[in-house]
Amino acid sequence: MDNNVIKGKWMQLKGEAKKQWGQLTDDDLDVIDGEKDKLVGKLQERYGHTKDDAEAEYSKWEKTFRS
Repeated sequence: MDNNVIKGKWMQLKGEAKKQWGQLTDDDLDVIDGEKDKLVGKLQERYGHTKDDAEAEYSKWEKTFRS
């Protein structure tokens, strides 16, 4: 899914992101605002992932929304 699509659907996808990554707060999700780089950064911060691991986790999550 294109980053612009995720940003456009972020209000709908926030709940899915919260289910996937329970350590992300509502404030985190508001700051992320559908931006991949911000989400990857928060995954690194909250879960201690490397950038590559966080990007891989994001990619796996993002693929679940492709139609």
